[in-house]
Order: sequence, then structure tokens, then C-alpha cells
Amino acid sequence: MTARITLEGKVALITGGSRGIGEAIARTFAAHGAKVMLAARKADGVHAVAESIAKEHGDGTAVGVAAHTGKEADCVGLVQKAIERFGKVDVLVNNAGTNPYFGPLLNADMGAWDKTFDVNLKGYFWCAREVARHAIGRGAPASIVSIASVAGLVATPLQGIYAATKAAVVSITKTLAVELAPSQIRVNAVAPGFVDTRLASAILKNDELLAHVLARTPMRRYGTPDEVAGGALYLASDAASFLTGHTLVIDGGMTIG
Repeated sequence: MTARITLEGKVALITGGSRGIGEAIARTFAAHGAKVMLAARKADGVHAVAESIAKEHGDGTAVGVAAHTGKEADCVGLVQKAIERFGKVDVLVNNAGTNPYFGPLLNADMGAWDKTFDVNLKGYFWCAREVARHAIGRGAPASIVSIASVAGLVATPLQGIYAATKAAVVSITKTLAVELAPSQIRVNAVAPGFVDTRLASAILKNDELLAHVLARTPMRRYGTPDEVAGGALYLASDAASFLTGHTLVIDGGMTIG
């Protein structure tokens, strides 16, 4: 059988879906046949994206939910809402992220540490745990895709806390992949390089820092959310059915340049 990249018949839950990479993933998944639930802290933004997707792909294709993935109760409730709305969850994309502190690591306060780890790591785990338990309970395969970052693979001055969370995402991806493989649950990650999103704006809008980034990137440009969405689509689909524990780097060659 020839591998085909499709999500037809699948339900995907995507956190941080109101803009940037999360929105691009939701739109890409819907275009390839999935029904999607998008989550974000602000209701207006996530509802607007969901309504736009439903308008393009049909009623019932997408729904938006307000949730703070830095809170365990919200993560548990979010997965339950997806199951109640669509009957199941086949794919989870952990994408919601925060980066409240930009500066030397030694000057960071504990509040920044706690907020970043709650959203970027604990939230990923809580959502993955609930989706895995659901998939195991129904005896069905599932795919978990977490958005990491090249910041978790190389030294990242001025973004040390954020980088630490992304390195941890790569680590738990490998561990969960081994632990969940017997249950037919694949766990992978995507590590984007510098992509044009609000989270990266502190660097992309600083001419000096941007020049430094581009000089380290063989393709001499930064990426777009759609370019990351393509990688997430592959990992989520059955075309990647023998792939687990992997971190797909999408960075224009930065980490090899």
C-alpha cells in the first residue's frame, strides 16, 4: 500500500491554536480531512479561527475552546470536551507556549521559571497524559506531536528558561514514545528554527539579532508557520506509522550550518 498523507476520519486537538504555528497546523489538518478542536487562553481569537476553518471546510469541522494549558484542570477538561464534542481524540498537537523572559539566565526570577515550565512542559504532559489514557481506554492508536524548538537543542543565550523547557520536551517525547509504544501511541516532536510568529518577535524585530540568526542559517531566511505545519501533518498521519520518539528539525539548516 502506498503511503498517503491524510487525516481523514481523525480528530485532532491542537493547543495554542488561535495564531501562528498552532493556527497553521489546525488549518493544514482540516485541509487534509481532520476534524479539529483548537484551544487557546483567549476565547475570541480561538473561536474566530475555528469559525473560519468551519466556513472553509464545512460545519462541524472545527470548534474553538478557551483553556489555559498551564493549569492541570484546564488540560483535563479540554481533552474531555474534545471527546464529548467529537467522540474521540486521535491526534494531539501540544503547541501552546510562552516565553515571558528575555535576558541573561542569572537575572531571571522564579516567577518566569514557573510560568514557562507550567505552560511549555507541564501543560504538554497533562494533555499527553489525558489523550494517552483515552486512547488506551478505547484500545485505539493515537499520535502525539509536541512543538519543541531548536532552542532546546543548542545553546540559546538570553532565552535560557524557554530553551530548558524545549529541551525537556525533547526528552519526555523520547520517554513517552518508549512507554506508550506497546499501546500503539506514537509520540514525536517538531523543533522549529526561527519562524515568523509573535513568540519570536523579540528577535525577528531586532535588526542586529535577526542578522545574527540569518547568518547562522544556511537558507538565509526565517521560516513560516505553514512550513512547520507540514512537518506536524506528516508526524500525525499514518504515513509516519513506523516513526516514534523522533524530533523533526525544521530550521533552514541552522543546527547543521
